[in-house]
Amino acid sequence: MNRKGKKSSLTRAKNTKANSKSKNKPQNKPQNKPQGNTAKQKQSLKSKSKKVKPKAIAENSSRLQQNLTKPHPPRRGSVRANQNQAKPYRTLKLATYAIAITIGLSTIFGSLVSLASSFQTTTMAKQPKTAVKSQNKAKLNSLLAIATLGKEITPLKISLEKLTEQYPDLDPEVFLVDLDTKGFVSLNGKQAIASASTIKLPILVAFLQDVDRGTVRLEEKLVITKDVIAGGSGNMQHEALGTRFSALETATRMMTISDNTATNMLIKRLGGMKQLNDRFSKMGLNTTQLSNLLPDLTGTNTTSSADLGNLLVKIDGGKLISLRSRDRLLYIMRQVVKDTLLPQGLESGAIIAHKTGDIKSVLADVGIIDMPSGKRYIASILVKRPDNSPQAQEFIQKASRTAYQYFKTPQTTSFTLKDES
Repeated sequence: MNRKGKKSSLTRAKNTKANSKSKNKPQNKPQNKPQGNTAKQKQSLKSKSKKVKPKAIAENSSRLQQNLTKPHPPRRGSVRANQNQAKPYRTLKLATYAIAITIGLSTIFGSLVSLASSFQTTTMAKQPKTAVKSQNKAKLNSLLAIATLGKEITPLKISLEKLTEQYPDLDPEVFLVDLDTKGFVSLNGKQAIASASTIKLPILVAFLQDVDRGTVRLEEKLVITKDVIAGGSGNMQHEALGTRFSALETATRMMTISDNTATNMLIKRLGGMKQLNDRFSKMGLNTTQLSNLLPDLTGTNTTSSADLGNLLVKIDGGKLISLRSRDRLLYIMRQVVKDTLLPQGLESGAIIAHKTGDIKSVLADVGIIDMPSGKRYIASILVKRPDNSPQAQEFIQKASRTAYQYFKTPQTTSFTLKDES
């Protein structure tokens, strides 16, 4: 120091050196550790704050902004609460989807059914002559035919059933109608059976229908050609090709002598088998079908006793053909040559208009019988038999007699037919 009290430069240098040494010497740490820790933390914070650079601050600020804009996941408790609240909503949503799907499927299915129905209706409307419509019309005609009949005649049916039991080798079909009371008897009457020549009866009806319409003339000439000549019954088969017969004579020979060639000539003139089958259906015949030209010895053409019996019921009632043609039909059928079947069961004075059929497997006769008392009834009997069995003829004769005796004495409720043999 100088006199003025100021330290000299040498003194200041010594003090500076001493201070630096004291700083380098370790200092005694205080025994209060937390304060020491706090001091250290403050010192570290200060050192860190001194080390923070502007670039790091910018990065931290951008990260903070991202964290603020980014959605934070909810806490576990809140997640569970939200899930519990979402369950009813999801159930309702699923139920809504299920109902919507069900309604949609139902609508689609209903639309398909509606389209199918409309398509079917349109198809049937465009094709009024389809087989389905013909069958439905035939069934309707059959129901109407049954509705026009009365009650079944039980005593007569019992008598015929007893007669049938005597012929176990035969399969008979019997259909009888009392035209006065509309009472009837049916034994297997609706079953299809080989028609033999009884198929010629509905062919004659179709022929007379065309005569009524004016599309066929009774006097017009039909020509024998090679494709219509047929063996079996009838003599027209022996005529020369090109021979001409009137339509009326052709129809008469078809019925009276059961000429097969005449039958084929009429089938050809009336448009063929398919055309006639359609017309048979319109007549209300359910089982009557042409499959072959005559003579059809194998029995592919079919009918039933009920078909033929109901056909005669309609004709007698003035249906299907005109009254004039009905009179002509009955006149022709009364001239049938073969009289070994139904006529054999009748008494003197009775008149029968009928048509027979005879192939080895089936024997048949169908007709309208006028009794001397004025009563009229229909008998239609077809019998399936062992080849050419004579029992079929015997059965038809006895069944005809049983029916005639019942109608002769209608007050009789039961009787036994005496065997005349």
